[in-house]
Amino acid sequence: MNPSYKLLFALALLSIACKPNVISVEQRDGYTLVHQTKGPTLGYTSAPVLEIKGYAFKDLNRNGELDPYEDWRLPVEKRAADLAARMSLEEICGLMMYSSALDATSAELTGPQKDLLEKDHIRHMLIRNVASPAVGAAWSNAVQAYCEAANLGIPSNNSTDPRNYSNGSANVNSYKPEPDGEFDPAGTSDISKWPREMGLAATFDLDVIRAHGEIVSAEYRALGITTALSPQADMAGEPRWRRFYGTFSEDPILCRDIVRTYVEAFQNTPGSKSGWGLQSINCMVKHWPGGGTGEAGRDAHFGIGKYGVYPGGNFEENLVPFVDGAFSLPGRTKMASAVMPYYTISYGQDPSGENVANGFSHYIIQDLLRDKYGFEGVVCTDWGIVNDYEVPWKHNGKPWGVETLTPAERRLMCFEAGVDQLGGTKDNEISIEAYKLWEEKYGKESARERFELSARRLLVNIFNVGNFENPYVDPEAATKTVGCKEFVAAGYDAQLKSIVMLKNHGDALPAASSLKVYEPMRHIPAGLTHWQVPTAAYDEYPISKELLGRYYEVAETPEDADFAIVCIKSPVGHWGYVAPVGDEAEGHYNPISLQWGPYTAEFAREKSLAGGDPREASDNRSYRGRTETSSNEPDMYLVRDTKKAMGDKPVIVIVATERPFVPAEIEPWADAILINWGVNNNALLDIVSGHAEPYGLLPCQMPADMRTVEEQCEDVPCDMRCYEDAEGNVYDFAFGLNWSGVISDARVKKYKKRTVLIS
Repeated sequence: MNPSYKLLFALALLSIACKPNVISVEQRDGYTLVHQTKGPTLGYTSAPVLEIKGYAFKDLNRNGELDPYEDWRLPVEKRAADLAARMSLEEICGLMMYSSALDATSAELTGPQKDLLEKDHIRHMLIRNVASPAVGAAWSNAVQAYCEAANLGIPSNNSTDPRNYSNGSANVNSYKPEPDGEFDPAGTSDISKWPREMGLAATFDLDVIRAHGEIVSAEYRALGITTALSPQADMAGEPRWRRFYGTFSEDPILCRDIVRTYVEAFQNTPGSKSGWGLQSINCMVKHWPGGGTGEAGRDAHFGIGKYGVYPGGNFEENLVPFVDGAFSLPGRTKMASAVMPYYTISYGQDPSGENVANGFSHYIIQDLLRDKYGFEGVVCTDWGIVNDYEVPWKHNGKPWGVETLTPAERRLMCFEAGVDQLGGTKDNEISIEAYKLWEEKYGKESARERFELSARRLLVNIFNVGNFENPYVDPEAATKTVGCKEFVAAGYDAQLKSIVMLKNHGDALPAASSLKVYEPMRHIPAGLTHWQVPTAAYDEYPISKELLGRYYEVAETPEDADFAIVCIKSPVGHWGYVAPVGDEAEGHYNPISLQWGPYTAEFAREKSLAGGDPREASDNRSYRGRTETSSNEPDMYLVRDTKKAMGDKPVIVIVATERPFVPAEIEPWADAILINWGVNNNALLDIVSGHAEPYGLLPCQMPADMRTVEEQCEDVPCDMRCYEDAEGNVYDFAFGLNWSGVISDARVKKYKKRTVLIS
């Protein structure tokens, strides 16, 4: 900015400041705020400010005029339409792409991050690692300043996957209030920590869900985040699915109520006429029409799991959390502002007979989502569906059902289906190629009209959260807000409420603080992650002796102890496929096991319901007769060996749970069993010691054996024969114990309406 322009700019600000509508002009670190009594606060770094009839507006395109998209008095739909019409093809195509995960580890943008904003014109940035609240806020401001300086000044819509969940580690990032003030394990956290989604569901408590939404959305806004890639509304009908833990139960009614409450809490700004405002977070609900139906539990991140199947003919019930939940909000935002389809091919559901992944399916997106169910917002694909892949068992692109098309042809097919945005994509030139294919097929006027339609939808979401007026956030305020004591305490309370007690033989719990406790070391063998990354073997004490010592005297041997705590994980079954080794041409399909010990699939289907890939020799994905052993089989033996060593003294088993499991392998050797859906260890110890009483209920069924798992339908919830323990309790949906016995409160009466479908 030259000196004369700076002078004119300062005079303009002074003139604005003298008007009765503007109460102050405030200089912040790196940006300026203009506060108005009869209008929104404007935040800017480089855009001129216009004064029109006593009101202040940002001149984002620097043409010296107030254009409709710059006029905050107009409806957002009109502003979005005006701006979309002004955008170049390159800018629109950039708006229709979503970045891969980016790190905010510095207040400065990296070269590749600048390229995304400038060369690819991307305005939707997915944030992964954040160094600290202050750095996260400063990085967001750097992104917004970079965008503001560009043509048209379109701000970024920064987003995140869920980032407020506890990792379950001992005494890390947690806060536990104590009446006597003697024990305050970390005081505060970098961000509030809550149980995982299935743990939130285990509370069966909508007040907990509402508090989670209001607190987490406040933390997001403090970081400059305005879109949540959540909630995961999939009904978890398939218990072997890797992402089971990220859902809100296998019951569609509980899931519906939680999803509705969650989205309402995130999106609503109290007192706003439209419901939208500076406290709002766009919710991208996922994964339409439900990703929890993968055949035999295989996951569609890989070609080996590309098919969602419906042997129970229960497609519609999988839609309930979306249609009656996310799309039926009680407040003024009306419905979730965005939807993400899952990678799966919803096999056999398109009346035309076409079997392509949901992101390419005109029937799934246009006919159902938009036309039948009236969804008006943004449809964004899951990450990488238009990219190429190598073989079905490697994690590459996910163009399921359209593998033989070119990348541009795949993008065209997405747009034809009604998709607005491509997740995890860049390469603007390929989108422009898809635009030209549309022109050739439907004409130039149709192409521009179609792409502008998506641009308008995308821009509405950015306007709704106020980013065009002020996208800047205060790093100092972020430090005070994110992870403040009040927020972290609320998250800790939810952790306590999420813990489910399945068994309490002989009132083994609560265990008095005067007792001595023994904790055996856990061994984790070498193996592979779900993404096929090798991991080394290691040994650990899941609960640190330091933390354990704050509750009990720690015994070094079973003989010296009064009781034992054994911490294990639910069975870590593999991904359902054994990749080829060496010169082998192909691998083979394998069962996904929900038990620790060896499992042979005697009752699996002889012929898979769906199958086939251009790079597979057979369309039969059956694994009948094959054997699988979970990688953490030693956990089962740890429970048994500890009980043998302890004799008649109580053994408390705590299972860090991601999916249902077969309790038969451990229950007879456990005096008490606690289910942990992702909480910190001090929360677990508060239950063990009686500082808090168990409150959680099972948000899923625990199967009696693997036969019932094989015979259940992937699309049907709560259709397994459940495990019955030595106390006569059946580990069914909505079961849980407290100190008085089986919980039978209003939550149980409201939601436990299903009966076991298999006798």
